[in-house]
Amino acid sequence: MPVRSRTKAAAIKDGEVLDPGIFEGLAGIRLAMRRFLSFSEAVLSEAGVTTQQYQAMLVIKVAPQSRVKVRELAEEMLMQHNGAVQLIDRLEAAGLALREPSVYDKRTVLVGLTPNGEKVLEALARRHLGAMLENEPLLVESLSRLRKLAKMG
Repeated sequence: MPVRSRTKAAAIKDGEVLDPGIFEGLAGIRLAMRRFLSFSEAVLSEAGVTTQQYQAMLVIKVAPQSRVKVRELAEEMLMQHNGAVQLIDRLEAAGLALREPSVYDKRTVLVGLTPNGEKVLEALARRHLGAMLENEPLLVESLSRLRKLAKMG
């Protein structure tokens, strides 16, 4: 699994008056996110894939050898183990993923994408990348504004 980088957020003390630019930066980020998520929901619905299924497919794809343990999928998806099992059941029923025993430990079940799952994910990822890049200028401007103001504070 890729290691998620965690950076320390700029500390703004309670009661401290926020620069109006902070609100502008946050609003810009929220707008870009809402545009992207609205696009994503429409594209996923058109493809017959839920947001959770798409996210799970991304998690599987970036895992080593494009296989993930159920426990790891649950952790990456911020869900309980039984919820991940149900999600995998739905992915299997849709022909997008499959369970297979680990070659190293037969007690361990790995989840991978089917050839159809790979094809669907590839098509969805292309469309999502395009939409994300359309929002890049607003995201970059908003994040830059917030970074500059956080350093000033």
